[in-house]
Amino acid sequence: MKRGSTTFLKLAVLFIGVIILVLCIFWLPWEARHAAEMNPEYAYLRYPVLFGLYITAIPFFLALYQSLKLLIYVEKNNAFSKLAVTSLKYIMRCANTITILYVVGFFFLVSQNAMHPGIALVGFTIIFTSLIISLFSAVLQALLKNALDIKSENDLTI
Repeated sequence: MKRGSTTFLKLAVLFIGVIILVLCIFWLPWEARHAAEMNPEYAYLRYPVLFGLYITAIPFFLALYQSLKLLIYVEKNNAFSKLAVTSLKYIMRCANTITILYVVGFFFLVSQNAMHPGIALVGFTIIFTSLIISLFSAVLQALLKNALDIKSENDLTI
């Protein structure tokens, strides 16, 4: 793959990471405080929801890191390697973790009678996106494993 393509993708991944980090540090606490002031009956949920969102940021950033590693493998013509398969496995696990955490958070908010339709829509979007990323990573991981198996068989026959 051309170096410019992977450089653009690495910059895009870094840009996404910086934007999410800035939102987590500055916007999210402000928004939680604002929501608690606007809806004092749900103010007790401010810190549990913030904690849940920060916990889901951990696998998100781990998946971004693995994506950067995968792009470096592609850039160094090492895309068909066990390292790439391992990166895809970690991306899949991170996506599954995000899905599970958001489903648990969804049920927590429903049990507290605090599920707003807007929150539910954003939550379902994140759950759906994480599931798609997980499935896509699993398919790519299986394809790379098959390619590695075929490559090793060909190396043994020559």
